[in-house]
Amino acid sequence: MQTTILNVLFLCTGNSARSILAEAIMNRLGAGRFKAYSAGSFPKGTVHPEAIALLARLGFDTGFARSKNWDEFANPDAPKMDFVFTVCDDAANETCPVWPGQPLSAHWGIPDPAAIDGTDSEVSLAFSEAYRMLNTRISIFTALPLASIDRMSLKPKLDEIGRQT
Repeated sequence: MQTTILNVLFLCTGNSARSILAEAIMNRLGAGRFKAYSAGSFPKGTVHPEAIALLARLGFDTGFARSKNWDEFANPDAPKMDFVFTVCDDAANETCPVWPGQPLSAHWGIPDPAAIDGTDSEVSLAFSEAYRMLNTRISIFTALPLASIDRMSLKPKLDEIGRQT
């Protein structure tokens, strides 16, 4: 039985939508086993209002939601990350900082719902779709028997999860 809480960092460029949604989902689904965080390489400084609205509609406490720079998690007093997932299309091509402790990482690219320039319904649908994809991937991840999988076998599984739609 897992007794240590594993830290998971979700990275995106703006830390205003996808990584915020992923942080909320992981903290709900992985409660007691995982602690999620999110950050961005070029944070917007604010969380997208539709991300907050969607999470609130789904019963999440949105008090955690804050757009922040990934530098917060690279300093010596930051929590040690066990897993780092990039969730935006651009983040896979960016240079990520070196994370202490060599966390396992994977790219779980999700189309950017904040980039949708359409009606309120179209924007809402894009956020709902991003949430659905992240929820599916995080559900699969949290169901993995991590205690019985070695690091070398786990990496391909993390990459495969990123291909789930």
